[in-house]
Amino acid sequence: MSCRIEHVQEAKLRVEELRSQISYHNGLYFEKDEPEISDAEYDELMRRLRTIEEHYPELIAPESPTQRVGGAPVETFSTVEHREPMLSLANAFNFGALQAWHKRAANLAATDAFAMVVEPKIDGLAVSLVYERGRFVLGATRGDGSRGENITENLRTLASVPGVVGGGQAPSRFEVRGEVYMPKPAFERLVEGQLDRGERPAANPRNAAAGSLRQKDSRITAQRGLEIWVYQLGWCEGTAPDTHSETMTWLAAMGFRINPELKRYGHLNEIEVHYRGWEEQRHKLDYEIDGMVVKIDEKRLWEELGAVGREPRWAIAYKFPPVQATTKLKRIAINVGRTGSLNPFAILDPVQVGGVIVKQATLHNEDDVRRKDIREGDTVIVQRAGDVIPQVVGPVIEKRTGKERKYRIPRKCPVCKSETLRPEGEAMSYCSNIACPAQLFRWLTHFIGVMDIEGLGEQWCALLLSQGLINDPADIYELTQEQLLRLDRMGPILSTKIIANIQASKERGLTRLLVALGIRHVGGEIAATLANHFGSLGAIVSATAGEIQSVEGVGPKIADSVFAYFRDEEKLRIIEKLKRAGVRMEQRRQAPVVGPLNGQAFVFTGTLVSMTRGAGEALVTSLGGAASGSVTRKTTYLVTGAGPGSKLQKAEGYGVTVLDEDAFLRLLREHGVEV
Repeated sequence: MSCRIEHVQEAKLRVEELRSQISYHNGLYFEKDEPEISDAEYDELMRRLRTIEEHYPELIAPESPTQRVGGAPVETFSTVEHREPMLSLANAFNFGALQAWHKRAANLAATDAFAMVVEPKIDGLAVSLVYERGRFVLGATRGDGSRGENITENLRTLASVPGVVGGGQAPSRFEVRGEVYMPKPAFERLVEGQLDRGERPAANPRNAAAGSLRQKDSRITAQRGLEIWVYQLGWCEGTAPDTHSETMTWLAAMGFRINPELKRYGHLNEIEVHYRGWEEQRHKLDYEIDGMVVKIDEKRLWEELGAVGREPRWAIAYKFPPVQATTKLKRIAINVGRTGSLNPFAILDPVQVGGVIVKQATLHNEDDVRRKDIREGDTVIVQRAGDVIPQVVGPVIEKRTGKERKYRIPRKCPVCKSETLRPEGEAMSYCSNIACPAQLFRWLTHFIGVMDIEGLGEQWCALLLSQGLINDPADIYELTQEQLLRLDRMGPILSTKIIANIQASKERGLTRLLVALGIRHVGGEIAATLANHFGSLGAIVSATAGEIQSVEGVGPKIADSVFAYFRDEEKLRIIEKLKRAGVRMEQRRQAPVVGPLNGQAFVFTGTLVSMTRGAGEALVTSLGGAASGSVTRKTTYLVTGAGPGSKLQKAEGYGVTVLDEDAFLRLLREHGVEV
């Protein structure tokens, strides 16, 4: 499915929805080990979000899942601060993407004469192991990349985690990083036992391994047959080899378990041959892999290349391609989102795709269905694997019988039966009833997620709604522990935690609150811009549409949406309740940066070679300039990379000065910035 978003407003809406979904699934995946979707589906959500942010870097925000790793540490264990961040990896889904990664790294390093190491990408749980004087002293999960859970005692039960290493030759203190996994035979035994006991079976080996490592009783962990492959040296107080391949040999000699399939190559073509071989024979391994990890061998280049967001530039995950199957599309149904958006999805005859039974597949919008000419009753191609969310690629035209039915978005909301409408210039249709029960539920779960009210998940939210304890987000702040304790399966520990988290959420700040309110077209970036400009929610509520539009980066559609939202009596009533509850509605304005680019407005388009567009914008703002996502008559410079879009034509029409990347870099150097 193409992720090309033609309108920036739709992009903002999609980014907001994707971040909300990913944050929800992060909690299930990293913290509870109870995923509702596969790794493939999660990867696709992240890919879609990253693609939109690459096209619209002005939408990138520090809280975006693309800028962070995993989930927060689980409170069952004490917290460990990682001395060096444990980062995640960017994904390449084809050889072209791998070549693009190589080119970017070569350009930044000013050389392409570097060797690379490739090894299987283990589908497990990343951990940190710390050794002092050769003895294992501390083990932790990756957590959010900066902080993880202390699982030392559980890791001690793994036979493949050595208690003592080095024979007196190990550095005084150092860290290694590895991937803990559950071998396929151990997973089969675990599931068989769970089914015999009438328990819910583990979803997959990865989550079984994660759940096993998080057992309060380490004796249970010891029974699960977990293993580890050490994949990297972290920090080290002492000397270590200069290359990754030599380091891995050095670690193996000390007693660590290193994957025997680790290979060193000088050219991408050799890596491609290696990758293709494992794509065919991965099923022969006794553990799950979903691709290969490619790393630059020289560790000197690791420091030079650094990281972007949560991902190192010197390594990438080369994922295996999707697997396809055909099945019957029985009908297209609708999911109503929190803004009333009507999101179509396919209901399929169950089919096995990439080892998973697929019964449903998401669709993008009505235009996408029409573009692909997908009809109810079609035989369709369904795609997923270790990398792709179940999706309908397209129909098998030659199998049509003439009985297939073209699809149109319903004129009535399937939940509340209100009229639906499609605003001009938008790809989505919406339910017109702001009191629609589906909208309310999605809004509440969105609000809870953005305001970080941990513990109050979707099931509890649905229960509170059904019992009439909450009818809008402001009612959350009126909940008492006594009310929560009346809910089935709600205990004193969880209820205390929820009430504490509700109270803490009052201090999240104006930016978070604006996002949580669910204003159409207002995501994290626009919310931060409005909060910094106006300083309080009251000032935004009182502002005219013209005053809102005068804010740099806020276009007429956003301004109209914000203005209309705060003219709605029901929304104002909820805001007043939030205010009475003590939710903070002010935010200290950040003083503008004084620098050589004051008064100059920059817009970026296309793909830059030396940096991401987001990094370019950060440089501009650090020098006092303004970075915007849209070209206006106020724009000073349009910076163009490869494949510039419609912004170039608009800039030329306004007479805006256009800079290619070299000219932009020269401009920065003139102001003392070396890039």
